[in-house]
Amino acid sequence: MSNLSTASRAEGAGQRAVTWAPLAVILCGTFVYVLDFFIVNVALPSIQRSLAASPAAIEWVVAGYGLTSAAFLVTGGRLGDHYGRRRVFCAGLGGFTAASALCAVAPDAGFLVGARLAQGVAAAIMAPNVLSILGTTYAGPARVKAISAYGIVMGVAAAGGQLLGGVLIDANLAGLGWRVIFWVNVPVGIVAIAAARRWVPESRSAVNNTTGPGQLDLRGAALFTAALVALVLPLLDGRAHGWPAWSLACLAASPVLLAAFAAWLRHAKRRGGQPLLDPSIFAVRAFRTGLACQLLFWCQQAACYLLLALYLQEGRGLSPIKSGGVFAVLAAGYLATSFRAPALTVKYGRRLLFAGALVAALGNVALLLAVADAGSSGAIAALFPGLFLLGAGQGLCITPLTSTVLSHADASTAGSVSGAMSTAQQVGNAIGVAISGVIFYGLLGAGHGYAVAYGWSIAQMAVLLAGVAALTFIIPKTAGRS
Repeated sequence: MSNLSTASRAEGAGQRAVTWAPLAVILCGTFVYVLDFFIVNVALPSIQRSLAASPAAIEWVVAGYGLTSAAFLVTGGRLGDHYGRRRVFCAGLGGFTAASALCAVAPDAGFLVGARLAQGVAAAIMAPNVLSILGTTYAGPARVKAISAYGIVMGVAAAGGQLLGGVLIDANLAGLGWRVIFWVNVPVGIVAIAAARRWVPESRSAVNNTTGPGQLDLRGAALFTAALVALVLPLLDGRAHGWPAWSLACLAASPVLLAAFAAWLRHAKRRGGQPLLDPSIFAVRAFRTGLACQLLFWCQQAACYLLLALYLQEGRGLSPIKSGGVFAVLAAGYLATSFRAPALTVKYGRRLLFAGALVAALGNVALLLAVADAGSSGAIAALFPGLFLLGAGQGLCITPLTSTVLSHADASTAGSVSGAMSTAQQVGNAIGVAISGVIFYGLLGAGHGYAVAYGWSIAQMAVLLAGVAALTFIIPKTAGRS
């Protein structure tokens, strides 16, 4: 932090004076963009009937949001480095609020898909700046507490999104039906933008103070976006179309584009430029391993919620609100451990991540046994112990996962680090849903029931969590040691 300008140090003093107010404001943004990834699941049948949407259009309502948010996250973080993190956060939240209103008034499926794509872009601009603001505003134990609050909000939005969506749709407020799940973002966004301008301090990269905003790496942004689109698009859409030639060509092109992106980063750095991602951050072993853990963890996270919702509603015949009630058990487990995660992270470090991944994996095993025993007609309550353990394990993981990565960010690299971490989350979500979807729908298509399809998907998620636990042994014991 010694390379900050005098103005930046003054901003830091202001940050300390307002204590937890900035965190409360930016977590409003976190809540709405995570919520909108999950809440739409319970609304899909209503949307399909209301807009006479095709199955492909319904798939894009979910896939489009994940695709655009994954593609632009690093660019969003870098924009914050150059133009000011509060300013870019507010711009992203404003765009997200406007796109939510467009979703709510969509006259047909095509319009809704376009609005969801715009939502994803706006979320990508906003999300990495949440972590950048958090990382530059808080330090030491305060940062761990802030990260824990961030993790709690993410978990509540993800696990509680199903319940909230079911309640809102069932209530049919003002006759809006499914549209209300998008309208709720509008007042939250407006209030959060006004509060951010008052309570969130501005910050930007110290390097930018001397070079100015003209150094934004547009070539790197284009290469990175192209590589992610080439990877994520066919994984999300290829299966539904029988893996056509274009999807295989995209998958083949993705590693080539990623290699070109990595080469460009090194080239730009050698020439004294400001690449989209500072390649030096990957020299830190804790960061590399933490990023790999992030990717594996989030590969099972989104798929876990999506496939559970499908199993409960399609396989067990539950209504959206009753399905959301089952999710409340998972959310309870998450909250039970999330509040203790900050102190436990300080005390145990990487060992907490190992324990959390192991508990979540055991929860999946218990859930697998319950599903195999209950099939499609047993008591729903048989799922509760496994769901509680799964939520508890997930609640233990997010704080140490995030701390491992952010502990290596300073004012000059916060955008790169948080952008890389947020991208790992969204890419993990997209890849996980795609791979688990291949298993789930493949078994359904082969004539197996929902219990068998969901059971095999659970087993795959348990393997991913075991991988997270194994990777923790590679993370250095001492923070900052590479």
